[in-house]
Amino acid sequence: MEQVAELLGLHVRTVRGYVRDGKLPAARIGKQYRITHDDLETFTGLPIGTPKPTAAGHAEASCIVEIDDIDRATVDRVTTLLTATASTRGPGGRPLRVETSYDPARHRLKVILLGGLADTARLLDYLDGVLAP
Repeated sequence: MEQVAELLGLHVRTVRGYVRDGKLPAARIGKQYRITHDDLETFTGLPIGTPKPTAAGHAEASCIVEIDDIDRATVDRVTTLLTATASTRGPGGRPLRVETSYDPARHRLKVILLGGLADTARLLDYLDGVLAP
């Protein structure tokens, strides 16, 4: 969705609306949607260039952190910190994605981070600072 929105110069919510309304065909895979190049060209009525490959040497990290024995107030603090920090991009300007899931019965927080190496490391450092005794 993000790539299509960037190619068309639209907001991601607009593209999601087109998919939801059936105007733009998309296949759902897990929690994400995939839009084929042919469907995108049919939708726009114009030839669409292939997306530019990422810069050479670019690396991304995916990280899952599980935190046990955490109370709801700390969960709220950690979630707010991570989402606010993720919205500020580092020098590379690459998006950083943060997802959290809290299981109140087990007092366990799961944090999923996806992004550039430096930004992910920065978030892990912040997280360590918040959770340190």
